[in-house]
Amino acid sequence: MNSDEQLNWTSSDEDAEGSSGSDSSSDYEDDSTDDAVAGPSGMQGTQIHGGGGGQAVPGEADAEDTQAETAIEGDFDRLIQNIRDASDGSSSGMLNKMWDISLEEREAEFKDDLREASGVGRTKKKRGRKRGPVLSQQVRALIGEGNQAYVDADVPETIRIMQEVIRIEPRAAPAWSVLAQCYDDMGDSGKGLQLRIMAAHLNHDADEWAELAQKSRALGYNQQALYCYGKMYHLDPTNVNALWDRASLAKEINDLKTARSTMLAMLKRLPHHLPVLDELRPILIELSDLALCSDLFQHAFDHYHAAFPSGRGMDPETGAEVPGGGFGLMHLLVLADLYNTLSQYGKAVEVIRKGCRWLQGRAAQKFWDACEDDREWDAPESGMQRGGEGEVQPGMYPLDVNARHRLAIARIKGGDVDEGKMHAKLVLAQDAAEYAPLFSEIADAYFEREMYADAGHIYEMLGGDAGTSSMYVLLQAAACRRMIGDLKEAAEVYEHVIQAEPTHIEAKMKLAEIYEILNEPRKALDLVLQVIESRKRRVVHHDGTVESGSVEPGSASLFEEGKMRSTKAKGTSTKSSGNPNKLTVAQLRELETQKEREAVQSWHRVQELWPRMLAGDDEAATREWLVEAEKLIESFRETRALFLTSRHRGFRGIFPRSARKQTTEASEDNMASRLQLELGRDTLVRKGAKTENVDTFRTISFDDWMRLFMHYAFLLTRRGQYEAANEILRHLLFSNAFQSRSSQDSIRLALITCAIHADQFQTVVEQARKLINGHQFNNEPIRVLVSSLGSGLRATDAFLVSTLSKHLLRETRLADAAVNNPDSLRYNTTQRRYGMVNSSGKGDGDDAPDDEDEGEAPAPTGFERAKLPTKPNPLNVAVYGQILLAAKSYQSALFYLLQAYDYAPDDPLVSLCLAIASVGRAMQRQSDNRHFLIAQAMAFLTRYRELRGDSAPGLDEVEYNFGRVFQQLGLHSLAVRHYERVLNAADARENAGEEDCGLSREAAYNLSLIYVSTGAAPLAQALYRRWLSL
Repeated sequence: MNSDEQLNWTSSDEDAEGSSGSDSSSDYEDDSTDDAVAGPSGMQGTQIHGGGGGQAVPGEADAEDTQAETAIEGDFDRLIQNIRDASDGSSSGMLNKMWDISLEEREAEFKDDLREASGVGRTKKKRGRKRGPVLSQQVRALIGEGNQAYVDADVPETIRIMQEVIRIEPRAAPAWSVLAQCYDDMGDSGKGLQLRIMAAHLNHDADEWAELAQKSRALGYNQQALYCYGKMYHLDPTNVNALWDRASLAKEINDLKTARSTMLAMLKRLPHHLPVLDELRPILIELSDLALCSDLFQHAFDHYHAAFPSGRGMDPETGAEVPGGGFGLMHLLVLADLYNTLSQYGKAVEVIRKGCRWLQGRAAQKFWDACEDDREWDAPESGMQRGGEGEVQPGMYPLDVNARHRLAIARIKGGDVDEGKMHAKLVLAQDAAEYAPLFSEIADAYFEREMYADAGHIYEMLGGDAGTSSMYVLLQAAACRRMIGDLKEAAEVYEHVIQAEPTHIEAKMKLAEIYEILNEPRKALDLVLQVIESRKRRVVHHDGTVESGSVEPGSASLFEEGKMRSTKAKGTSTKSSGNPNKLTVAQLRELETQKEREAVQSWHRVQELWPRMLAGDDEAATREWLVEAEKLIESFRETRALFLTSRHRGFRGIFPRSARKQTTEASEDNMASRLQLELGRDTLVRKGAKTENVDTFRTISFDDWMRLFMHYAFLLTRRGQYEAANEILRHLLFSNAFQSRSSQDSIRLALITCAIHADQFQTVVEQARKLINGHQFNNEPIRVLVSSLGSGLRATDAFLVSTLSKHLLRETRLADAAVNNPDSLRYNTTQRRYGMVNSSGKGDGDDAPDDEDEGEAPAPTGFERAKLPTKPNPLNVAVYGQILLAAKSYQSALFYLLQAYDYAPDDPLVSLCLAIASVGRAMQRQSDNRHFLIAQAMAFLTRYRELRGDSAPGLDEVEYNFGRVFQQLGLHSLAVRHYERVLNAADARENAGEEDCGLSREAAYNLSLIYVSTGAAPLAQALYRRWLSL
């Protein structure tokens, strides 16, 4: 294989030898110590085109042999050290205590040390073959005594002497061999095999390792056999039969990782060998390593395409001439399927077009590659009309229906729908019974592209025939019906599925959703309760299986044969292997992909129904929008990655963080609770679901998620479900996806909006205080508070709550200190706001936020430190004075309002409030200067008139307020005059065609009270009929 054809993949020593090291699919190195899957017997003599990867220079071969022997002897030393560490010091017990060890882990550690020392995975050793250590005279004498004892048939004495030899010099190979023969003679073949394996580490004989592997396999010691095959390959890297046997055994015991690495090592010796690729493909698919699989097949395709440009060549196995030299249509289809699965649709199209053209012997016609469409494969029955003057005319070349099917899938999923439909039409013209899988995949492609009408037609075609129908097809057909709005037809399909399979939970839940949309909650509830009941009765059995060739723990194998290391897909973690109920990362990724598909479908439907829901005149559309929106919102709230404790970091995606196991129990209980509430039942209680940042979740941007949450909460509030809306929005405050200042403010404003609609003004005050805390020295949150508490007894009660008055007083003190004594303030980085500092330099406890201001939600991210004000702020003192005014604390109100008047003397509202406070204080019993206060009130009232002006909009307000003050003072004649001016102004506007009645109703009511109190009942009745009647 040429250097430019080398593949970028590797097979590590640990994988090749069955260790638990991590596998890799990059940085390919020509490391002959790697183990891999071998080919069939006799394969080492097979002629492979483009080869050259299996020959070695003699000098290099000697170096490789030396290195392999060094590695094996290093393993031997580590085994001996383990035995010594575990022994009690006596030679008799030395070999009986450390046989059942995990050689797998020991060899992995040794290989890691070897790589660390060399830097490239190999050690540089001097040439020459090691013959073992020079034995001392004592050892040679003991070996002679042992041999004589064996000849004399004194087996116990032989064992004792040889164990003593091993204790003195473990590298004495004859001692191991004689000891193994003794155990064989005693009938303990397992112990004898162990000892022969120890001796094999010193003999460096590949044939001996092959014999040991066969014996281990015959005794059922599969892990030990894999180890022996690995050592055999180390000593003789050209022996592909050993690789093939090792791969076959690994595949047989479902050790796919070892089988994968072995076959990859074999591909280094036999590049692009199709039988090996065919064996490796299902293993890589099982391990979810599709990228590596596609790379291998792509490089093989490139090789055979270059080696046989005519599209035909000699099969290296049979010698016959075959299409593509063996790389035929099936291999092209496999490669196209891999690319389609990896969403690399352009490559899939290129493989089919280029490959089929090559197999037809037209590889030289490269001008077809310039055509973006597939006119090369047009057929007369397709009905496509293209190829005008000056353009390339359609080729009308035949194309296998399976290849055309792959083209259709790639075109549809890749976005070239018209081209894909042309191919799909030709495929769908075939017999549905014969090509049902192809029909189903085309329908799935349409469904993924949200082309529900086209997909539904194919699903219904398949579902109408008993030979091609299945539960999956029927469920997909029902889903298509639902997505295009045919709810009744979808319900009929789901009912048919349930009738055929009464225990089908998914169909029952989907049908319950449709019943809920169709306003049939009783039917929906019955189905949901059936699902919940079946879930309670369901018992999950976790059966542990043991391989047929395995043996019991504590056997004579050097490995724990009963504990075969787990075969895991690429990217999975070993941490979850101890918990059989915990999903692996691969399963979680597959589950997340499914959840994402469902979210995309629901989002598409929500967007379709949104305008009709906002219009408010289509109850069915509103119900369906609520159902689809609830599914999206609950899936969002159930995702742990969106509600982490480290919220300041933002959302960084579902992976690589481990996600918890997702279940459908919460959605089932939620639907049951909702339906029971709708039917007036109380049986169940509704349960609330408890690098760089990512700005989308399941392909939906967080801005769209925010809009969805708010519209959903508003709609729930309008439908009388304020508590649910409030709980959802409060939960959203804790999401790490919405920790920015703007997101937090938006959610709090939504909470205030829902609370105003539901007359929950305590929540309004609570959230307004959060906004005030977050925007220190900013007047806008205070304006939001005041405008949200516009009128009404409940709003007034919330305005007078003591916590709000204390909070505003604290803010007033801070604002005053910021202007007059900024050195007395200190910025608190934890609370991200300024606070007072007392004489000791510590924060003033009086200025600390209340308990309910702390801990509900985290501090938003992206926060900028507030700027200290440079001039007095009249708003703080004015609002605090208004709270005191509403609480009838007129004396204190005058103090703060006069301070606000000093800051803003031209504000008419401050003058009006001062007038009201002065009158109120004058009417109190404790007042000792009533006349002065009344005169002061009239002065401020006159000032208020001057500032308000004589414009028409302000005239009603001024006259009404004057009348109200005179009525309070008992000067009814003056009050009547001002009230009548308000009514006359309203009459004038009415005669002019304006609909605004201003303050006429309030003035008429107050005036009627004066008439009634003075005995003018007829005048009061006239006011009732004119202004206060509907």
